[in-house]
Amino acid sequence: MLKRLVVLAILGVVIVSSAAAAEKGGGQPRNIILVGWDGAQRNHVKECLARNELPSLKKLSDEGKLVEIDVEGTTDTKAGWSQIMTGYYPTVTGVYSNGRYQPIPKGLSIFERLEKRFGPDEFVTVAVIGKKGHCGEIDPPKKIRLDAEGKSTEAADADKKPVQPGAGKKPAGTIIEENGVKYRFIPGSPYYNMYTALEVWEFGLMEDEKVGTRAIELLEKYKDKPFFFFVHFASVDHQGHKFGENSKEYTGALISNDKWTGKIIQTLKDLDLYDKTLVYVTADHGFDEDKTGHGNAPYVFLATNDKGVMRNGLRQDVAPTILERFGLDLAKIEPRLDGVPLTKPCDRQNVKLGPESEYARPKTSVPGGPPAAPEVKKPVAPRVPPAGGGQQTRRERFIQRFDLWFDEMVKAHQENNKEKMDELIKQMQKLREKMKAGPGQVIEQR
Repeated sequence: MLKRLVVLAILGVVIVSSAAAAEKGGGQPRNIILVGWDGAQRNHVKECLARNELPSLKKLSDEGKLVEIDVEGTTDTKAGWSQIMTGYYPTVTGVYSNGRYQPIPKGLSIFERLEKRFGPDEFVTVAVIGKKGHCGEIDPPKKIRLDAEGKSTEAADADKKPVQPGAGKKPAGTIIEENGVKYRFIPGSPYYNMYTALEVWEFGLMEDEKVGTRAIELLEKYKDKPFFFFVHFASVDHQGHKFGENSKEYTGALISNDKWTGKIIQTLKDLDLYDKTLVYVTADHGFDEDKTGHGNAPYVFLATNDKGVMRNGLRQDVAPTILERFGLDLAKIEPRLDGVPLTKPCDRQNVKLGPESEYARPKTSVPGGPPAAPEVKKPVAPRVPPAGGGQQTRRERFIQRFDLWFDEMVKAHQENNKEKMDELIKQMQKLREKMKAGPGQVIEQR
């Protein structure tokens, strides 16, 4: 009898140990939390780790893995989190950048797929988001009649201060014409179609303390059901835009993100959920070295307690990793995911990162977006040849070139194409140099 009891006890320990190992090493977890450190540059994170300033991230990755994540496409917030939340290139989601986007088609996000797989009564999805704009906002598509813009609140909003550091102005939209009437079409935000699938979708909390506190409250509320949480901290990105990547404020924000990530993990332990939960910490984009922007910042990271993560990857690999861990058959997902789980080998060749990628800007109109009407440009009056033999003065030539330059600059701004805007600025500087010879001189014969 005693021998049988000893054998059963040993068997029980083995079963429990195997189950715990499966949770973290290759089996299906009960829960997953995706933590976003918006704008966290990989090298700066590594420097902080080397100085022991990020103990929560260090402990998490010691239990699992710290890998490098690179970015194909635009290195900004809308493009970043849309790709992380879906696993698709912008050719599928229609979200190319902060200035060129549309609502992500229904059903493509991690949240919607998990709700469909497990059922809304049996599974909980939650998003707690720090930013007011570019991540989390749920603006519907809208069409503003141009002759009414002077009276519309939407037009007045365009001139207000940005809602957060680095947010920039609201999108200029696309000019369309219907039945002889011109409208400005503003696309809905990327998250407009997905947010209703969740039990909780909160954004605009701004401060790390508010984000972390709210996430902990919701963990306690939903502890009795399997869940997927997205917890987004905005302070790193905000401080980077205000003070620069190499500032003490940027470092302080990383430390703050780490502190609240640690508090969330401790809450999981207090609720006896940590051994059943995988945690992934990543970023949407990095930051340009020693600058206040991230126009070409394709280097981020992913830290996790998931021992099954085996390699470095790309931004679109995060979603497939999470979906596979929850037991979804990726081969049956339509459209086919562009990312590959970080738990599987993947040998990509000749990957172009950041703005050099073909996915940084659209080649055609965004699918599912506004009607494919050409953008209405301001009319250019027919040029009347000057008297005296058809010669064109420098001033006239400058005005003509400025008209063309202005149209190109507006288009580049609408597409958030920083590379093109920089090129246009250089062109204008050269044009100004040519004007220094003074007005009235002949520049070319017509």
